[in-house]
Amino acid sequence: MIYAVSAVSAVLVLILGYFLPWVITPLVIGLTYAIAALGVSVMMRAGQVSFGHAMYACIAAYTVAFIARAYPGTDTITLIVAGVLTATAASAVIGVFMVRYRGIFFGMLNLALSMVLFALLGKLYHITGGTDGLRIERPPFLGMELARGPYEYLLLILALIIALALAWWVQRYFRSGNGAALAAIKTNETRLEYLGFSAYIVMWRGYLLSAIVVGFSGSLLALIQGLVTPELGLWLRSGEYVFIAILGGAGHAIGAFLGALVFEAVKLTSAAYFPGLWQFILGFTLIIVIFLFPTGFVGQLAKRVKL
Repeated sequence: MIYAVSAVSAVLVLILGYFLPWVITPLVIGLTYAIAALGVSVMMRAGQVSFGHAMYACIAAYTVAFIARAYPGTDTITLIVAGVLTATAASAVIGVFMVRYRGIFFGMLNLALSMVLFALLGKLYHITGGTDGLRIERPPFLGMELARGPYEYLLLILALIIALALAWWVQRYFRSGNGAALAAIKTNETRLEYLGFSAYIVMWRGYLLSAIVVGFSGSLLALIQGLVTPELGLWLRSGEYVFIAILGGAGHAIGAFLGALVFEAVKLTSAAYFPGLWQFILGFTLIIVIFLFPTGFVGQLAKRVKL
């Protein structure tokens, strides 16, 4: 059933984007938030909350910008792959040290590294453009030079395909032996070690998967915005990813997309009708969800529908 709902939702998004071109950019940005939250939810399965995962989106986005500016005419697909590979390489190295920690130490160390990256991007003006960022000229898509409208619509299609593929991949991981071992870290890490699993290796693999997923988010965001700035790696952006993951719940991959839908709906509605209180409304929404639905929306959905 969940696959049918996902397919119908994707078709509706494509129809909406086709007839209302002005919603394409918000839709793609919303999908990037959902993808990033999906990556964060991987770590939440192990009971670890990262307040710095936006740095991997930022690394991927700046990789896209650097390559697009250094080699004009580089294809969109190539740029996305390059951004994800760079984020993967960075997480493979950082994860070697990061996965030794648990709880608040894990969250705050990720936060500290993301703030170091944010500071460097702001200071190295001649390389990164500082707080002004780097603008990206519209690259070709599968060898085709396109106007803004057709390019953005194709990017929406690509973002949907990537989102569905990543959701399927992450859900398969959750149901695999490695995914079960990752979840066991949250409940009883000592017992996991007694069973012959290395908690360190299990965490490192989960951390790597998490960063890869977030890397896709950064690459897509850079292309739809046409601009990358240090704010992509700011801790507030990481907090939004965590917010969405908590709203949706980490019990199923679909939770990240439900959380992103509610997050964007609440943010846009409250900003339109209560511009001075939208942060308060978002925070109040999170409090309600934590008290009433501690497992997120997907946890409540799982009680009624088999996911």
